Amino acid sequence: MSGMTIGEALVAKLRQRDVTCVFGIPGVHTVELYRGLAASGIRHITPRHEQGAGFMADGYARASGKPGVAFVITGPGLTNTLTPMAQARGDSIPMLVVSGVNKTASLGKSLGHLHELPDQLGLAKTVALASEQVSDRNALDPVLARVFHNLTNGRPGPVHIEVPLDIAALEYQETPVESIDPESPVNPVLITHAAKQLAEAKKVVILAGGGAKRAEAGLQALAEALDAPVVQTVNARGLMHGHILTVPASPSLKAVRALIESADCVLALGSELGPTDYDMYATGQFAEMSGLIWVDRCSDQLSRHEAAVAIQGDVDLVLPALVEALPQEAKQSDGAERARKTRDAAWQEIGPNYRHQVEILNAMRSASPNALMVGDSTQPIYAGNLYYDHDRAGGWFNAATGYGALGYGIPAAIGASIADPTVRVICIVGDGGAQFSLPEAMAAADENLSVTFVIWNNHGYREIATSMQDAGVTVIGCNPSPPDFAATAKSFGLSFTTAPAEPQAVAQALRESAALGGPAMIEITAPKFEPQKD
Repeated sequence: MSGMTIGEALVAKLRQRDVTCVFGIPGVHTVELYRGLAASGIRHITPRHEQGAGFMADGYARASGKPGVAFVITGPGLTNTLTPMAQARGDSIPMLVVSGVNKTASLGKSLGHLHELPDQLGLAKTVALASEQVSDRNALDPVLARVFHNLTNGRPGPVHIEVPLDIAALEYQETPVESIDPESPVNPVLITHAAKQLAEAKKVVILAGGGAKRAEAGLQALAEALDAPVVQTVNARGLMHGHILTVPASPSLKAVRALIESADCVLALGSELGPTDYDMYATGQFAEMSGLIWVDRCSDQLSRHEAAVAIQGDVDLVLPALVEALPQEAKQSDGAERARKTRDAAWQEIGPNYRHQVEILNAMRSASPNALMVGDSTQPIYAGNLYYDHDRAGGWFNAATGYGALGYGIPAAIGASIADPTVRVICIVGDGGAQFSLPEAMAAADENLSVTFVIWNNHGYREIATSMQDAGVTVIGCNPSPPDFAATAKSFGLSFTTAPAEPQAVAQALRESAALGGPAMIEITAPKFEPQKD
């Protein structure tokens, strides 16, 4: 790489690490990062806002399993990306944000330079797993080694690299890098202890989190060997679709809590056991978990709840080891019946309004099998997070849990489609949330992506209005006027149709829009929320 600038070398080294796409908006502070991009073979996607770049990188990472990468300018470019970084941190999504920064000698001096921040590196550290500066011509290799170690070891999340203006154009100097110790292998003694406890238990329940979403075969093999119901958090939906042991319902529901509390051994796989999954109603109560066996990549995470056995490691490595360590004879513990009763009770518990919306989701799944369903905080997403059995592992994800950022759905769906162009991506957003990032849909038109944006239009923020009303607060600020979505779609170059909020009508609209090819928009005309009068 002799003769390359730092900026060119950074791009080349990203390509060596299997980065094939970056999301970014070029600016005067990142020109040197773009010098080698056109010839690198890395695809560049231009969002309309740096927040969109971050959310696109998030959706790309969830669909591909590889880190999503965003290029942003210093100052406002980075601050606009902090929200997506926080969402990625909350949901353990690997993301690399590369930004410029002003010249080294000016940093921290408040001299009034363009895009200046008091401490950009420190600001990024508030949400990133690591934030590093390429401080001289010899620093690139060790910085990349450290940040990619963070991306691929332990609990995933966002990392940040900044390159000062005066460093980016310097000639790159290759620097030997000391090897970083990989994670320790899974402790076989803990596997033996866990397998013994599982074998002796009479009523095992498995809690599958997002860390299990790429380990479906091992999860099914273990569940069947233990005859154990499998409860899925939001980020695990799609695992074991239609299986008799599947419980595709929120562990915050009373019916699911009862199942968990009836177990004499609970096996948690890649789940942080956090309140947005396990106590979404903010009651302060979690289901009691007897004989908890907890498997997670993050040692800090494993220290937050008391467990009988805590195993640090990747779920996809631990599951085969547990299956092998179990006795060969299949266990009989009425797991299928326990799962069925829980599914039935949870279905009744969510109520008629949410059941109707789940029926719409089911119809959409039938109309577009094996699709990626990406969402924002809106009524059908809330319903699906409570109860929905998707037909693709890792194919249901949204920003209504964890950090909970509005504006996520549209750009994340674009990132997911870039990652897997072979499937249809269905983006489900409300009319309010869509207005946070609606211009990003133009990137889908630019790239001719197979994304259908489903706008659930009830003319306002119904969830917030309901919460205000339930708290005895006069509803105010919850009815922003939606745009004319038909005119918007036309101006964006998207095909457009409308449908009432009925399962078969929505399914038909989805089939028709998909048949046209390319990006599309469907407006679902849901009933407008009307606050109760005093």
